[in-house]
Amino acid sequence: MTTTAIPAMTTTDWIERARSVGETLRAEVADRDRSGEISAPAFDLLRDAGLSAALVPVEFGGSGATHRDMGEVLRELGRHDPSTAVAFAMHAHLVATQLWRHKHGADATPLFQKVVGGALLVSTGASDWVGSNGRAERVDGGYLVHARKAPASGCEVGTVLVTSVRYDEGPDGPQVLHCALPLSAPGVRIEKTWDTLGLRATGSHTVVLENVFVPDSAISLIRPADVWPPLLNVVIGAAMPLVLAAYLGIADGAVDTALALVSGRDDPHIVQLVGELANAHTTAADLVEAMFTGSADLEFANTDACAARTLSRKTVAADALIETVRLAIETVGGVGYSRSSELEMRYRDVHGCLFHPLPRAKQILFSGHVLLGHTPLG
Repeated sequence: MTTTAIPAMTTTDWIERARSVGETLRAEVADRDRSGEISAPAFDLLRDAGLSAALVPVEFGGSGATHRDMGEVLRELGRHDPSTAVAFAMHAHLVATQLWRHKHGADATPLFQKVVGGALLVSTGASDWVGSNGRAERVDGGYLVHARKAPASGCEVGTVLVTSVRYDEGPDGPQVLHCALPLSAPGVRIEKTWDTLGLRATGSHTVVLENVFVPDSAISLIRPADVWPPLLNVVIGAAMPLVLAAYLGIADGAVDTALALVSGRDDPHIVQLVGELANAHTTAADLVEAMFTGSADLEFANTDACAARTLSRKTVAADALIETVRLAIETVGGVGYSRSSELEMRYRDVHGCLFHPLPRAKQILFSGHVLLGHTPLG
């Protein structure tokens, strides 16, 4: 008896899957921008299309997509549904971080199994960062945790919270406990606090932890607080290309809309603006591409220098992305300023890229410290 091997998915295949999901979601995007409600069916579609587990290696039941493949998925989703794309990037970057660990000899089996089983991961990393927050108390067999984590994109549809909590009574001084726990665990609740200029439908509300028991077995890392942890170099290299790819998709959609509206025009000012639009868009796309090249399909080295370069690219790419959408509006004129135009929403949404780690001022200090031979925190 012979068997026929199932052909591996190509990048084009992944983009087509993302396009199919995105086109299904597009009709309701404007309504969700107004209501501020995340789309639970959107994430069911992403699961059903195999996109939520795409990065998981084949031997663990996933599809073995590359880091760049997932970037293309997020970029395509961003063309259609910015909020869903950015929220989904939060799940994808956590899987990518575990894939980096797997490629470097760590055992990521438990998380891979959860994701293949349908888990959607929710990150609190942006609010935790180095020192984390909240309070942990040592009890028999684990810790009681008290914290407020915001923003936590996708928390209303997520199943696993990937977070950290400060433990000030550590034996060697303040520590940070990293853990993952079910969003259905006793003591975990969501406060609907997300009310923003843009990306209104990401569901990035506050997750409240009140006397939540976290067993020792759920603690993945204990590290000193307020000291730069190598883990964050990994997160930066895995996450930032994916997150910026979602925003690049937002800009792609703005460019598509603008060019469709001015197609055939030869007014000198329109021609000039379209040329400027091309420059900004190309700059953003090239920088995101450089971020994926630097990540080397999650084979990159865990170094401060690699993280600093990724963050520098992130800052410059963010500027170019915002400028791209601004120029798209200027190109089409006053209609782009109207809420009847999708461009107005995209202009609000694209500004979200400013607030992912690290914002400009912090990134400049980070990169400056590293280039001068210091630790990232000085």
